[in-house]
Amino acid sequence: MPSITGSFSESALPVADQENHEMSIAEVPGTQKSADSRWDGSAVTYWAVTDVQGGKGTQRGYYNNVHGDKGRDWGTFEGKVSVLGGKMAVEGTYKITGGEGEFRGLTGSGKFKTVMKSETDIECSWEGKYALAKAHAR
Repeated sequence: MPSITGSFSESALPVADQENHEMSIAEVPGTQKSADSRWDGSAVTYWAVTDVQGGKGTQRGYYNNVHGDKGRDWGTFEGKVSVLGGKMAVEGTYKITGGEGEFRGLTGSGKFKTVMKSETDIECSWEGKYALAKAHAR
């Protein structure tokens, strides 16, 4: 299963409407590790908004994969959050919504799981399917 490891910065805000309610926004840059040469070594960044109350919640966001001079792809994700022992985990789905360069016309989707390894480190694994656009004759 391909994986991403990286560090992140997060800003959390307590929400005063209910007990143990918190919202946060995070930016997570990392490097893809994959058996698929199209993704291995690509620079990924994702931005997430998380809403947690009493150890459970949701996360939604956007990601961008930069594949050097070959182009980039981007998409959306959403998942369910659980917090156990002060460490957050998210399981959900992602959808590729666009691409440039060799990734123009890219489509695909799949599942992901992230786990906090420390207050500043996260690990993400993902699996899914994608299809590159067919070459257009000129």
